[in-house]
Amino acid sequence: MFHRKPIEERIAERQASRPSLREGKHFEHGPARFVFIFVIVFVVIGHIAGLLLLMAMGLH
Repeated sequence: MFHRKPIEERIAERQASRPSLREGKHFEHGPARFVFIFVIVFVVIGHIAGLLLLMAMGLH
């Protein structure tokens, strides 16, 4: 009565209709890159702020 394609076929058709990604043009893990950069910047700024605080207190 109601015939639907299996989920695997529907997924394959959907992926085939999308344009392929070109090498070097797209970064698959974009959000991870921003999180990594944020963490590195946060750590560097934290170390600099801590050093300035210790210098202001005369402990370093």
